Amino acid sequence: MSSSTSAGATQAAQGATFRSKVKVGLLASLLGWAGAHWWYLGRRRAWLVTAYAAVMVTLSGRAAIWWENPAFFLLFIPAIDGFIEAVVLCLMSDARFDARYNPGLVRQTPSGWGPVLVALFTVLIGSVGLMFGLAMIVIYVWTQLGWLDGFDLNSD
Repeated sequence: MSSSTSAGATQAAQGATFRSKVKVGLLASLLGWAGAHWWYLGRRRAWLVTAYAAVMVTLSGRAAIWWENPAFFLLFIPAIDGFIEAVVLCLMSDARFDARYNPGLVRQTPSGWGPVLVALFTVLIGSVGLMFGLAMIVIYVWTQLGWLDGFDLNSD
């Protein structure tokens, strides 16, 4: 029996599914604010991140302008965490990733450029999102302090 056949038999016998770095990276970068990558990795207490996100989305939805609600800005905390985790998980070596998230399973092929491209995508999207969030917070705070009185931010 060849080693690849025995590895496949071992994986099937355990019933464990192989976790992909590309999949976890995309989940973390796109849905990290809701903890989707935590669910995928089987982390304990993933429900806390999802519950937090649900509460903040609900509170944001109750405001007249949802993106100016402080609860919406509190969603940036898990979102930025998701971006950081996506980059870290994607750029982690295959051996270290497999030891932590695929114990006892054998990687059939190296992960290649997929995780690197996901990490680059995440850095792009994460930096744009972070700049947007910071700009909105500055505008919100300056408006509340009266520093923008006399400026029309909605002019054509």
